[in-house]
Amino acid sequence: MSVERRVQSAVNRAVWFRNYQRARARAMTKLTQLYPETYKQLFEIERSIDEQEGKSWIDITGANRMVASAGAPSWDTTGTRKTEDSASNNGGEA
Repeated sequence: MSVERRVQSAVNRAVWFRNYQRARARAMTKLTQLYPETYKQLFEIERSIDEQEGKSWIDITGANRMVASAGAPSWDTTGTRKTEDSASNNGGEA
């Protein structure tokens, strides 16, 4: 693959992602305006999940920093998270 083609591919991907993010933000704004109570409920659920995972939220002054957890996110619905019991040893023998 030529350098020009790779650069153009990266540019196209960046433009697509920017447009996707803008559309997503507009959709979220519309949903929060149409269903404010549902939004508040979901917001509180997400906040409590983050707190259970040891993450803190940034307040309006920026005093708190978000702390990343090492585990898979709580919204992982693929069922691909492995527990210690189901994790396999793909590294060979010890």
